[in-house]
Amino acid sequence: MSQSANPKTQSAAAETVKLLIGGKFVESKTTQWRDIINPATQEVLARVPFATKDEVDAAVAAAKEAFKTWRFTPIGARARIFLKYQQLIRENMKEIAAVLTAEQGKTLPDAEGDVFRGLEVVEHAANIGNLQMGELANNVANGVDTYTVLQPLGVCAGITPFNFPAMIPLWMFPMAIACGNTFVLKPSEQDPLSTMKLVELAIEAGIPAGVLNVVHGGPDVVNRVGEECRS
Repeated sequence: MSQSANPKTQSAAAETVKLLIGGKFVESKTTQWRDIINPATQEVLARVPFATKDEVDAAVAAAKEAFKTWRFTPIGARARIFLKYQQLIRENMKEIAAVLTAEQGKTLPDAEGDVFRGLEVVEHAANIGNLQMGELANNVANGVDTYTVLQPLGVCAGITPFNFPAMIPLWMFPMAIACGNTFVLKPSEQDPLSTMKLVELAIEAGIPAGVLNVVHGGPDVVNRVGEECRS
């Protein structure tokens, strides 16, 4: 069943939003799509797929496989990726904001603020070397020392809303990945284009294959992501 809001959105010329699975941007094989429409002009910007069960499972499987090696990646190597990422976001901020405005309707200054508030968290992630330091306390009792060790959890997932399509994804996956986890992201199906611009830049910055994966869809996709990430 199509999720079109307007019959003219069925044009084969409309851009299709890709999935990111195992480091590759791929076309979905789904039969269910939703049109992304510019609220000011009613122009069809793109079509977003509702990923199939197999596609969701493949994204989670890629994240689980990547975790086996990513968790042991030195903190310095992880930090360098996010230093590069924050630079790329700054260089492309106006382009990302323009896409966000077109798909969601915010003014350009508000859209740039959306991106900037997310960028602040990316900068925080780039400082992961200091954030991941453990603690040691000597002689807390007779012959007893205590210490803490910070370790990654595994595969994390983020389901983001429509109202801040740049800021909220950037609040989620950079910190999780910088801490040694892998990630499956499900952006809002209403306005995923700006999120995907940020995802493309993350891959350009050097995030390895499978560490960040993206699927699109509605409640069925959300539920499947949760089920697979817990298993």
